Amino acid sequence: MERQKHFVLVHGACHGAWCWYKVATLLTSAGHKVTALDMAASGVHPKRVEELHAISDYFEPLMEFMTSLPPEERVILVGHSMGGLSNSVAMERFPEKISCAVFAACIMPGPDLSFTAAKEEVSFALFYFFPFSLHTHTQKKLKASREGAIFFMEKRRKVA
Repeated sequence: MERQKHFVLVHGACHGAWCWYKVATLLTSAGHKVTALDMAASGVHPKRVEELHAISDYFEPLMEFMTSLPPEERVILVGHSMGGLSNSVAMERFPEKISCAVFAACIMPGPDLSFTAAKEEVSFALFYFFPFSLHTHTQKKLKASREGAIFFMEKRRKVA
């Protein structure tokens, strides 16, 4: 029989470990070990969003988990959406503890794409494709850095 694998499931923005319940059930019933983490200020994690001062505060639970793993244990990281950013950092900090990583519709920074550049691309795409679904506060923050997207959004509102 094949050796049991340990999957670590990392949710995306505005989600929690709960979003993995079907995947976790399938993996567990196939005989694998599964850990679904809540990132800071997400799901049932006790940290509040006001306490997050940097993106590293957000993915701190994953870093703590990776640190706690025994030296001989290797995991399979699975990230969705913004979970890809968490996975990327974990892969850099703990290469000896990760057998592979899965990026499902993720932000995936790398040597040729910094987090800042990825964030700007995602911000622009959100405004371009979903201009009416963003929260007003987010629209104001992004307006400062993406005047072209706001102009596009405002023109569409006038037409509608």
